This record gives sequence, C-alpha cells and structure tokens, in this order.
Amino acid sequence: MQHENVFISLVIPVFKEEDVIMLTLNEATRVLETITQDYEIVAVDDGSTDKTFTRVMEAHQANHRIKGLRFSRNFGKEAAMLAGMARAKGQVVVTMDGDLQHPPGLITEMVEKWRKGAQIVHGVKQTRQYGGLFHRTSARIFYDLFSKIAGFKINNSSDFKLLDAQIASLLVRDFPEQQRFLRGLSCWVGYRQESVTFEVSERPVGESSWGLSTLFRYGWNSLTSYTSLPLQLVPFMGVIMLLISVVLGTETLVSRIRGESISGFATLEITILFSGSMIMIGLGIIGQYLARVYDELKKRPSFLVADEVGFEQSTRSE
Repeated sequence: MQHENVFISLVIPVFKEEDVIMLTLNEATRVLETITQDYEIVAVDDGSTDKTFTRVMEAHQANHRIKGLRFSRNFGKEAAMLAGMARAKGQVVVTMDGDLQHPPGLITEMVEKWRKGAQIVHGVKQTRQYGGLFHRTSARIFYDLFSKIAGFKINNSSDFKLLDAQIASLLVRDFPEQQRFLRGLSCWVGYRQESVTFEVSERPVGESSWGLSTLFRYGWNSLTSYTSLPLQLVPFMGVIMLLISVVLGTETLVSRIRGESISGFATLEITILFSGSMIMIGLGIIGQYLARVYDELKKRPSFLVADEVGFEQSTRSE
C-alpha cells in the first residue's frame, strides 16, 4: 500500500499544560512538516483552569493548522482523546500526550509502518526515567493484570499511537459505552498491529497533574470498564470464607470431642472481622459495576465542548 503524501491528524489531550504546550506544538509542527505537506494538530483542553487554551489559540493564530477544543469541565483524558479523534480529518490519526514525554520524532517511524500496511502502531515504553519505585511497580502490576485478563499484552503500552482513519472512526462510532479504555480497545479490535519503542524522560517544564490517586483511579476505571472479572471475584471470596468456616468448624468439633477447653472468643472475633471485610469488599465491587450501569443508562454525553478554534462546523458533545 503506497501513499505519496499523507494527511496526518495529531490529537493532543492537555490539562493544565500552559508551561509546556507551546513547546509541544512547535516540536510537533516541526516533525510533521518533515513528513507531509498536509497535517492538522487538534489540541483538546480537558477543562484546564490555567491559560492552556489561551496558548492553543495563540498557536492557531500563528499556524491555522493547529486547532483547539476546550471542554466545559474536566471530563478525563479518554474523553479528550475521543473528542479529538471525532474531529480528526486525516488518513491517519496519531494520539500523544502534551508534555513531550512522548517524542514527536517517533511519528516518522509510525507513519512508515503505516505506509507498509500497519493499521495500528503502538508506542511502547522501553524504559522510564522518572517516577518512584512505587509508581513503577504499580504500573507494572496493572499492565500484567490487565494483560492476563484481556488475553493480549498491553505491557508498557501508552496513549502514543497511530490509528488508520478507518480504525479511529470505528472506535468513535461503533463503541457506544460512556467509559472507554482506548489503550485496551485499540488492541482488542485486531487488524494489523505493530509497535515502536521509545524512552520516557522527564517533562521539560512544569509538573505532571497525574498524582498517585489519579493514576490509581484511572487504572481502576480502565479495568472495570473493560472487564467484569472483579465482579467475578465476589463468589470466589465467598468460597474462601466457606473453606475457612469448614476448617474452624472442624477444629472446634474435634476439640469438643476430645474434651479440651475451648477459648473461641479470639477466633470468633477474627472470623467475624474477616467475614465482614470480605462482605464489604464484595459489596464495594458490586457497587462499582452498578454505578457504571447507572451511568450508561443515563446516556449523558462523554464530554461537552465550551469553546473551539480552527473548526468550521461545531459538534459540541458526543
């Protein structure tokens, strides 16, 4: 499959990135102009409270191929990527973060793989130069767990990827759920997939808004939106409690038959506390899925666009 020229849409979700967004847009523009004569950059501001969108509008004045959307509030990174993909007009859609931890120069290699027939090209993190031991360990546990549940590997995967326009349209149009995990769905859809590796380094300016609590919430939401396995753990916990009850009951019966004195108060306390904990965890997991069902039934839009720049026609919600 040969393409003399290609129209590339670069989608960049941003949140409170006023210090680095101009650097990102300038570097992305430089790289894209070495690849093609036709491109657009869609920066999606996920409800920032700083001057991120102001910087995007300034960049648009200097280069009309840079376009911007601003959400009415913070709807999340997945919604921001979805909004950008819905507006993208290119033959290929590339998604990347706005803090330059995803190297724009790698887009050249991604496009080359697409020219040779790949429909999805994943950016895979080779090493991580930042973050503490807990952060790296938590990420590795999440990726390993998700890969085992999903049946395919997403280890060290990222939101830096290239999608053929057909695949991007499919992910926007044919997946009606409110909570999407695009990193997993882009693997699940199949088609011809390849990958390129890159090293993640420190942000050039500013600090990330992704703290541990945000990352944990993102990981849990991604897991529960993609699979029902946590829900299936509830009866498993019931089986564990049944086995413990059988063991304790057998021990008590044997002691009584032997005429030994039984001091079961401590054992009874531990059993009740353990049982109560398992029940509460099970109810919590069930509650999470009920909340997701409730959100899906409301059919509210995944995002609301408050402002935009560079687009001729307006689609203000999805």
